[in-house]
Amino acid sequence: MRVRRLAAAAATLALLLTGCSADDEGDGGPVRLRFQSLAWQKESVDANKELVAEWNAAHPDIQVDYVQGSWDSVHDQLLTSFEGGEAPDIIHDASDDLADFAYGGYLADLTGLLPGRLKAAIPARSWETTTFGGGIYGVPFLQEPRVIMANKQILESSGVRLPTPEEPWSWPEFRQIAKDLTARMGQGKYAIAWPLKEPVSVSLNLGLSAGGQLFHREADGKVTLRFTEQDGVVPGTIHDQVNTDLSASRSTLGTGGSDALPGFFGGKYAMVPLGFSYRQQITQQAPKGFEWIVLPAPAGEDGLAQGVSPQTLSIAEDSRYKKEAAAFLDFFLQPDNMVRLARGDWMLPTGTAALADPSLHTAKDGWATGAAVAEHLRSAPAQSVRGYPEWKDKVATPAYQEYYSGAIDAAELRERLEEDGNLVLARYQRD
Repeated sequence: MRVRRLAAAAATLALLLTGCSADDEGDGGPVRLRFQSLAWQKESVDANKELVAEWNAAHPDIQVDYVQGSWDSVHDQLLTSFEGGEAPDIIHDASDDLADFAYGGYLADLTGLLPGRLKAAIPARSWETTTFGGGIYGVPFLQEPRVIMANKQILESSGVRLPTPEEPWSWPEFRQIAKDLTARMGQGKYAIAWPLKEPVSVSLNLGLSAGGQLFHREADGKVTLRFTEQDGVVPGTIHDQVNTDLSASRSTLGTGGSDALPGFFGGKYAMVPLGFSYRQQITQQAPKGFEWIVLPAPAGEDGLAQGVSPQTLSIAEDSRYKKEAAAFLDFFLQPDNMVRLARGDWMLPTGTAALADPSLHTAKDGWATGAAVAEHLRSAPAQSVRGYPEWKDKVATPAYQEYYSGAIDAAELRERLEEDGNLVLARYQRD
């Protein structure tokens, strides 16, 4: 923190010596806010820039400068900018990346800054994803359930029951259907491909449907890792599909979602579980005549419950214009604007009124299925856990990868997640 204060002081002194200000405050110019966006798809970038332009046209005294960021490097880039006193005023990120920044004092508590309209527009379950230690450190605005992209022709010709949000598959039913479907498809083909280059969020978030939680907050506020029978349902299903049933492709385990699409289009895989936004890539890349449908993920004892880490907008604690930044957020996240942002990113808005927009409930491209699943989204299990990024990278990712490949069994998976994981969390929870 001392480095951060010194850097901020040096920056302030430099401005004084040059006789100017980043926001032109000294010469009566407009307040200038920097908004770092992580939008990357053309439709999404266009929607973000259009909204910034509309704000600037209507607010000559408060101008917002659009800054392009990247999901690939956002955590390290933000940490560097916070420490150097050069953080953007308005920060686009994801809720599972906020805990350490919030507890570290880098993000402003929005509790007293946000207007009542915006607070009421978003359900409490979404606000839980950005609440740390009693403060609110981000506005959750876009969310993405995991769904199953399916080859319509293969599934319909097989005669299997197609799941709906009202009558989804159970996890055992899903496993059996995948096994039967693989037998019908022929050699070298699989009912399912699991792209699990990043296995942790898939395992934890889908695990909520089976009652899994993994992270348990004790009476003293500290978090302990406990891998229960419920936590093993989803990982066990994936493991058995790959290693026992041979209904899931082993070669896709270390790949990203985009890598599985050519095999999906070519009929090698009948189903691919993916984030909802992958629908855009499918519409753009699928060969002519390829028919696909969106199915809900399987349900467990907690139904279609799914963990989610929404995209968020935060305000830097060092920003001198927090009220102006909050006013921009209120404009940016008006219901109609939230719909524009959601459609641009092929995701779903968190706002109740925005989610009810008819354009998000059409059968085309599976919008209606996603909107139905959105009602069951909850805060991801590790949302408020300090040390989660380190646990994910150093402990959980290699453990899940080895388990899914068959290199270790369920007992060793449990041991590594619990024992090694609790050692990591303990370092972040020392009094």
